[in-house]
Amino acid sequence: MAEKGGVCVTGAGGFVASWVVKLLLSKHYFVHGTLRNPKDEKYSHLHRMEKESKNLKLVKADLLDYDSLVSAIHGCTGVFHVASPVPSTTVPNPEVEVLEPAVKGTLNVLKACLEAKVKQVVYVSSAAAVVMNPSWPKDRVMDESCWSDKEYCRTTKNWYSLSKTEAESEAWEFSRQTGLDIVTICPTLILGPILQSNVNASTLVLLKILKDGYEPLENKLRMIVDVRDVAEAILMAYEKPEAEGRYICTAHLIKAKDLVDKLRSLYPQYNCPKNFTEVENEERVSSEKLQRLGWRYRPLEETLIDSVESYRAAGLLD
Repeated sequence: MAEKGGVCVTGAGGFVASWVVKLLLSKHYFVHGTLRNPKDEKYSHLHRMEKESKNLKLVKADLLDYDSLVSAIHGCTGVFHVASPVPSTTVPNPEVEVLEPAVKGTLNVLKACLEAKVKQVVYVSSAAAVVMNPSWPKDRVMDESCWSDKEYCRTTKNWYSLSKTEAESEAWEFSRQTGLDIVTICPTLILGPILQSNVNASTLVLLKILKDGYEPLENKLRMIVDVRDVAEAILMAYEKPEAEGRYICTAHLIKAKDLVDKLRSLYPQYNCPKNFTEVENEERVSSEKLQRLGWRYRPLEETLIDSVESYRAAGLLD
């Protein structure tokens, strides 16, 4: 187990990374948080944390600028690589906007870790690197041995899935070649309260459901996990010496219509979708391996209530 020395969190201002920083500070780690532009107003929640804690240092770094990563990671025993572009809309130039930062950025982080003699890296990948696999048997639940098919991602123009699959497979190849100790976490759709002021892609999914942005809504299976439980899984992967390989991180399997019914019963005042289109049976994943490590998750209702209350506090919902 890595001692509680300095750790670095990349993309510290993001939805997941902000909660990772908060959790690490509560456990008395000294944290370097990388940001592309630390002076940006959207990171005010981190500046508040920095003022409250002597243990947080925000540093300017860019995933595509190797030297900036080396100086950010210097002196750290562990690194949490969380930063990755998540487009909430289609992008005109996916190679430059999504693929390069994810793949080259990840390799830059890992090379910097090697140079800084980091003992342990936890890389936050995604279930998107698991589920896009048409050749996986339909009736079989997907586990960590399942990888998204890169060609299938390309032909279906699923650039986010492709970027995560490419980046994670490159990370494992790098680990095999150099001996750098890495563990990867592959979360499904992440909901929960936001600490940051700007809206991230997964939060937008829930906001649109509440604000009538989707009509009719595809009644597809949603695999949901709370951002605070993802942060706990990330720390567990770092602290537990037996942690190894990939870990799918998901908690609740629920059809979209059931999710909407639950939201409507909690918040009847919002204009949730009333029409649904049926879709074929879809992939299912299991977080059994992560649960064997000791991971637990909170009830879905708690996640939904805390999400909505945080959106209200941030002025995103009336």
